[in-house]
Formats: sequence, C-alpha cells, structure tokens
Amino acid sequence: MTSGVHQTETLLFTILLQLIVMIGAARLGNTLLRRLGQPGVVGEIIAGLLLGPSLFGHFFPETAGQLFGAQAMTPVMIISQVGLIFLMFQIGTDFEFAHLGRSRNGRAVLAITAASVAVPFGAGVLFGQLSCATLAPGIDSAVYSLFCGVGLAITAVPILGRILREYGLTRTEVGVVAISAAALNDVLGWVLLAAVSALAMARFSGAHLALQLGGLALFALALGFAGGPLVRWLLRRMPPRGGALPPNLMALVIGLMFLCGIGTYQLGIFAIFGGFAAGLLFHRHPDFVAAWHRQVGQFVLVFFLPVFFTFTGLRTNVLGLEGSGLGWLALVLMLAVLGKILPVYAFARLNGFDRVHGLILGALMNTRGLMELIVLNIGLDLGFIPPQVFTILVLMATVTTLMTGPLLKVLLRRAGHANPQGTEA
Repeated sequence: MTSGVHQTETLLFTILLQLIVMIGAARLGNTLLRRLGQPGVVGEIIAGLLLGPSLFGHFFPETAGQLFGAQAMTPVMIISQVGLIFLMFQIGTDFEFAHLGRSRNGRAVLAITAASVAVPFGAGVLFGQLSCATLAPGIDSAVYSLFCGVGLAITAVPILGRILREYGLTRTEVGVVAISAAALNDVLGWVLLAAVSALAMARFSGAHLALQLGGLALFALALGFAGGPLVRWLLRRMPPRGGALPPNLMALVIGLMFLCGIGTYQLGIFAIFGGFAAGLLFHRHPDFVAAWHRQVGQFVLVFFLPVFFTFTGLRTNVLGLEGSGLGWLALVLMLAVLGKILPVYAFARLNGFDRVHGLILGALMNTRGLMELIVLNIGLDLGFIPPQVFTILVLMATVTTLMTGPLLKVLLRRAGHANPQGTEA
C-alpha cells in the first residue's frame, strides 16, 4: 500500500470513528432531552459541548486530540455544512405562505424582523462597550462591540425550524410569522456580519454593500420568475409515484439546491440560505414534499444535523470561563433574552396578536444556537473576539435555546395547541 493510500485510509478510519461517536452521542442526547421535555436538538447541542474541551477533551486530552485532530475535522466540518443546506431546504419546503396573505401577518413579519435585529444588536454593542476594557483589552473596541451586537441579533433559523417541526408549528400562523421573521432576521444579520467583517479588515465599502443588496434582489427575482416555472416543469415531467421520487428528479433537485447555495455564497450570506431558497420553490407541491421527507428527511435529521451540532461543541471550552466571566455571562444573558422577547412581544401585540401568541413569538425568536457560532467563529478567527468572550456567547446561545422548550410547553398549553410536548424524533 502506497504512502498516499495509507494516509487516505487512516484519515477515513478516523472520520468514520468520529461520525460514530458524534451520531451516537447526539442521538443519546436527543433521546434524553426529549424525555425531559426539551426539543431533541438541545440534547444534540449539549452532546457536542460534552465531547469538546468542556468535558471529554479536558479529562482525556490525548484521546480527544487523536480522535478530533485538526486534519480529520476539516472533512467533518464540510459534511456538517452540506447537512445544513439539506436542512434549510427541508425548512423551505415546509414554509407556508398562506398566512402571510393576511395583511396583519405581513406587517407583523416586517415589524418583528426590525425589532428582533435592532434591539438585540444595540444590546450587544452595549455589552461590548461595557466589557471591552475587562474582557478584550488591546482589541479595537468598536469592532469587538459590533461583533457582539451581531452575535446577539441573529435568530437560529435551522434550530428554530427543527423546534417548529417538533411542536407541529410549521404550518400554523404563529410558526409561519416566526420562521418568516427569523429568515429575514438572518439575512439582515449576515449583511451586518459581512459589513462588520469588512470593517474589521479595513475593507468596508458602501458601494460593495449596495452591490450585495442588489445581488440579493436579483437572486430573489430570478427564483420567482425562473425557478418556479422550472420546478413546475420538472414535476410535470417526473412526478412522484407511489410516494417516491424518481432518481433523476432527486439528482436534479439536489443540483438545484447546491446551485442556489453557490449563488447565496457568492452574494455573501452563506450557502445554507441557498438551500432555504431552493426549498421555497417546492413548498406548493405537497406530493413532492411528502416523498422528500420520506426518502431524505429522516436521514438528514439523524446523520447530517448531529454532525453539525456536535462539531461546534468541540470548539467551546466552558471550563475556560473564570473570574468575573460568570458575572459577564449573567449580564449578556439578561440583555439577550430581554432584547429579543420584549420587542418581539410588543410589536406582535401592536399587530393584532393576543398576549399568549405574542409571548410565543418572543420565545421562538429568542432561539439562538449554532448560527451565532458562525458569527462567533469568524470573530474569533479574525482576532476580534477573545476565547473567554467566545465561551460566554456560546453559553448564551445554548441557554437561550434551552429556554425555548419549557416556555413553549407552558405557552402552547395556554393557547390550547394540540401538541404542547413536541413529537419529532
């Protein structure tokens, strides 16, 4: 066996072992947390944290280094990103526009989007200004504060999508408003991230930002005027039969999904939103959606997503939180929770939602998680978020996600919802 083949086989062995550990730990965490009344996704996040330097890596550093070494983690990171594209496609196929036809909901989406970005962004900037001298000495305070602002502003669409599925909310009025506002929230968040990253690297340009926004508008128009007719033509030529998708149709759909991912990546808002955009093209075709979930959806939830959830925990060291870090964690949690729930609740009430459904929207929009980790990792890699602040903000994202399940159980029961416990595996 040649040296190159041997290295490839060794790397493959390590990756397969990683996947066994990740998927097994995530499934165990999913099962345990669901028994405790939490969304299963929360257990997968916690499993990732426990596999990282916060537990396994701390007590067994040599074994963790061999299993999760840098060389072997690169392919796993790519697998996790592909999984996110598939998940976002599935969220897009479940997207229900009918409720948005009511003017109240359209106004609510825009108002909630604006409030759920502006208020927590301002709260994050405030946290950055207050903590910079203590937690980030020597780092440009403006850029550091802006990264903190973006980190608090973004709602985690993939996790929110899974929570909506678990609680049977994907096609309800409140669920559609929440995922619509979260999707717009994230687009604004990624534009902010692109602008802050460019500013941090002294490459900010108003013209570039305008060009990016124009590109997004053209992308949306292209999907609306060309993508929709293309999908209808494909489904006429190759319709699902017997609840199954023809192989050629599945191949073309996957290609279209990845092509949309390339498009959004080139526009600077990350490839996963291309998957969401592609999914929107199919949401009006229930036979396709049912067949896709039957053939592909469960595999995505059991294989791809746990890889992403556990991978991110490997980069977080909870034990690195020391000194005044706990006090700063308490402050950022207060700012994050109040900065999301209160303005969302207020604008939901102003747009006709009752008190309980206003709180449900606030709880849903407070769901953070792994989308924040993308922001935080970029800030960490650029040197504008120090490791301790990275840990604080990761814990903030995890805790705000943990809050969602218990809040929803209470609020959905009060609202008389048929599924206050959640059922998704």
